[in-house]
Amino acid sequence: MTEGARTLAVTSGKGGVGKTFVTANLACALAARGERVLVLDADLGLANLDVVLNLHPKLTLHDVFTEKCTLEQAILPAPGGFSVLLAGSGMVEYSRLTPEVRDKLLKIVDQVKPRYDWVLIDTGAGISDVVLYAVSLATEVLVVATPEPTSLTDAYATIKVLATQQQRRRLGLVLNQANRPGEGKAVCGQLQAVLARFIGTAPGGHSFNLDLMGEVRNDPAVRQAVLRRELLLEKSPGSDAAQGLKALANRLLS
Repeated sequence: MTEGARTLAVTSGKGGVGKTFVTANLACALAARGERVLVLDADLGLANLDVVLNLHPKLTLHDVFTEKCTLEQAILPAPGGFSVLLAGSGMVEYSRLTPEVRDKLLKIVDQVKPRYDWVLIDTGAGISDVVLYAVSLATEVLVVATPEPTSLTDAYATIKVLATQQQRRRLGLVLNQANRPGEGKAVCGQLQAVLARFIGTAPGGHSFNLDLMGEVRNDPAVRQAVLRRELLLEKSPGSDAAQGLKALANRLLS
């Protein structure tokens, strides 16, 4: 793969856990630190990054795939000082992993990497072929989960698949909608313990590590920002949840 940007896939075991919200606000936090950031919307079946950012793109990834426009024409400035390549509507035919989808996604990631410091890949939820392939294009992975039992069960399943199928020995966890300080650490510890039992040690003695990268508090400011289609870091930068997202960016940069 081409050198350049750090590539980070943001994924989740199930929908509705705030994966795209985290991705967009993380991009904003990184851009505020002077980083050049592109968010690639790789949720080809159920894209909603455009909704979260209140953007109405005329050109999308669909147009790049069908060669109706160039990659440069489809990359848009987003609120928050970063760039986006939106999937938009009309991507249902790309929600299955065909050789064509593989080649086009890989080519796009390789083309954008030299131009940015960060490429954040906002994947779909779950463990479909398209999601797993989108994750495979990134060197680093963040799994977003909430404290609900169903979310944690699905997060565990996703992490297990990434560790076994992609031989990843290190993944990052972001606990969204945390109810109390330290909940992320407790959840990460529980998941790590279960994963250690089932995944064990890889050949060569490499153990699996799940790192708690961030904890975003359950915060009424988030709901307000989402309803208004605004970035939390721009609408309520002093809120508890915004502080958690800034800390996540700092952790990644350090």
